[in-house]
Amino acid sequence: MKKEKLLVIVGPTAVGKSKVAIILAKSINGEIISADSMQVYKDMDIGTAKPSFEDRAQIKHHLIDIVDLKEDFSVAEYQRMAREVIMQIHGKGKLPILVGGSGLYIRAVIDKLEFPWGMMKSPIRHELEKRVESEGLERLYRELQNSDPQAAKKIHPHDARRIIRALEVIKLTGRSFSEYHKEWGKRESIYDVKIIGLNLPRKELHANIDRRVDEMMEKGLFKELKDLVLKGYKEVLTSSQALGYKELFDYLEGKSSLQGTVERIKQRTRQFAKRQLTWFRRDPRIKWMDVSGKSVEEIASEILDILREEEFI
Repeated sequence: MKKEKLLVIVGPTAVGKSKVAIILAKSINGEIISADSMQVYKDMDIGTAKPSFEDRAQIKHHLIDIVDLKEDFSVAEYQRMAREVIMQIHGKGKLPILVGGSGLYIRAVIDKLEFPWGMMKSPIRHELEKRVESEGLERLYRELQNSDPQAAKKIHPHDARRIIRALEVIKLTGRSFSEYHKEWGKRESIYDVKIIGLNLPRKELHANIDRRVDEMMEKGLFKELKDLVLKGYKEVLTSSQALGYKELFDYLEGKSSLQGTVERIKQRTRQFAKRQLTWFRRDPRIKWMDVSGKSVEEIASEILDILREEEFI
């Protein structure tokens, strides 16, 4: 059976993926699907660098602002929703463009991968979380070592989230957690996929990151944090992976200076970009482009040339 086409634009944070994707979508009659694990949440706008309402008015964007901050949301749920959206976009005779820097989310969509924890807002998870509090994490880690030694070797003894998830999979499915991870070595896409990676020399990327953080502060990131605290989201934000918010809590509580806080946000974002690149470089399907010194229009034009040469469009 003929596979549906899917264009994917990846790369580290602050490389310019979103702007390029908008130009591409206009040129090839496309719609954009966000592949960002933080942009799915409502109310976190500035800190997650969501496309502006003006950008979203130009081109239809999907899977932004779909989950309340207090709701559980899994990569399995994202996989299901993104695939539904891709089918809907094709149904309109348009080309779906998956855009983002969340490598796990992107692989979840494009590849033949099964996520056992998709069904897991389960009583078993809550029971395991309570056991961590009452019995200690070490006890659960020993249980994992007995049940699935291979998984235990790959999970740090202090990583409560992954220990709980592995035990939950075992208890719910009767299969070991490591069995599911064997699939990850394969890169078998369910789509006719074309993946373009955007990158910059390290110094330029760091300059872009620093500039973006400064712009976020100017746009009111600190006010956004205070508004979220007033709405009762403090606990959620301090435990989340969202860059910027956690650091600003220290400033809010007088534990650090504003300058020191901003520098820490920049440093963490640079570290995050490095992790993103490490993840993406494992995928041999990605065609990388150095976008240094190029306008978004020039980058989009080069991508269009590649797509035409390879008869993708």
